[in-house]
Amino acid sequence: MEYQMILASASPRRRELLSRIGLAFTVKPACGEERSRGASAWEQVEELALQKAEEIAEEAGENVIVIGADTLVFLDGKPMGKPQDEKEAARMLSALQGRTHQVYTGVALIWSRDGEQRRRSFHECTDVTVYPMTQEEILAYIRTGEPMDKAGAYGIQGLFARHIQKIEGDYNNVVGLPVGRLYQEMKAEGIWINEESGNF
Repeated sequence: MEYQMILASASPRRRELLSRIGLAFTVKPACGEERSRGASAWEQVEELALQKAEEIAEEAGENVIVIGADTLVFLDGKPMGKPQDEKEAARMLSALQGRTHQVYTGVALIWSRDGEQRRRSFHECTDVTVYPMTQEEILAYIRTGEPMDKAGAYGIQGLFARHIQKIEGDYNNVVGLPVGRLYQEMKAEGIWINEESGNF
């Protein structure tokens, strides 16, 4: 069966990653305010991703697969969301510099098959080590505006790459979507890509 794919995210980075692996999709961002009661990091991101997918899946209809995703940066087991202002961005970057932190992305898939709604959730974790940074470097990076819409106040695919010492795990996971794992999870569910159309 061929499915229409909907990405329940406004992230341009997730759109780019999905396109890069040859998927055709439409974008319909979830607008609700998600909240997680998960105890662990992976529970939090999976729950938030599922809430996004559920919001869009309610109106999606048949023959549609919805992908929800949520990425959070964790330092010492505590989550870092997107900074509210430059002061908070500076605080986040000051905490991350010279240390190793974890980036978790939760992904949720919701689709219908044989009249039954199906779900699959998973997560990836990548360790990221940041070189020591001076206060001048932190402030200069904030002035670029790049940190303001990103979890942990940085984008690994942008200017902040100069401050990355090493990563252990999936790079695409840090960008915002572990597309290799996503492809494997869809294969496990019998959802195959039509390479010509990009549909399923």
